[in-house]
Amino acid sequence: MSKTIEASIVVVDDEPSIRDLLVASLHFAGFEVNTAASGSEAIEVIEKVHPDLIVLDVMLPDIDGFTVTRRIRQEGIDAPVLFLTARDDTQDKVMGLTVGGDDYVTKPFSLEEVVARIRAILRRTSHQEAEDPIIRVGDLEINEDSHDVTRAGVQVDLSPTEYKLLRYLMDNEGRVLSKTQILDHVWQYDWGGDAAIVESYISYLRKKVDGVMVEDENGNKHKVTPLIETKRGIGYMIRAPKAPSKKDA
Repeated sequence: MSKTIEASIVVVDDEPSIRDLLVASLHFAGFEVNTAASGSEAIEVIEKVHPDLIVLDVMLPDIDGFTVTRRIRQEGIDAPVLFLTARDDTQDKVMGLTVGGDDYVTKPFSLEEVVARIRAILRRTSHQEAEDPIIRVGDLEINEDSHDVTRAGVQVDLSPTEYKLLRYLMDNEGRVLSKTQILDHVWQYDWGGDAAIVESYISYLRKKVDGVMVEDENGNKHKVTPLIETKRGIGYMIRAPKAPSKKDA
């Protein structure tokens, strides 16, 4: 039985070793992959295959990744772009988002992180294409249009930073996010503070999102099932609770 193709991706990098590793990893993850080794070749391949997503190195031998992105956007190609950038190059990261990029990964990177970022971007863009403003994890909902947050039908009031953190967790449902990843995405790229701020805001979210009280059919109040989890030494994640098995019933 043939494997279902999850999405079509174009990988653009002038380093053969990086390109080959990405292709092998993405094929294994179920993606169809086309490649390019330069900016001009990337534009040709992208125009030909119309991929669902583009993994694009910033530093290319002829046309840089930012220029490639500008050109395909001018041609009406709106496939999301995941940039590969030099480590700690803040200017690259900001510029990438300015020209129409959707996310970035710094070199050196783990293949697992690239795959996870790709899936998170595809989930976000699929929400937009469906024109459904609601993101759900279990009985937790975010309305992207109104920025309303509800848990089991109860309104939850969040600060802008708490909302951004919750949205990032929900976009990556079931995936453990490190403090560094959370800092980069929630507090942006110029943040140089203590990662302990992440712990504080996770605590705030737990009190507000996982501390909601609901009433059962007998009129008894109890807390909702927690959704936010800590993976000690790794980071944080959010996921819907497992449905009870027949053994638990």
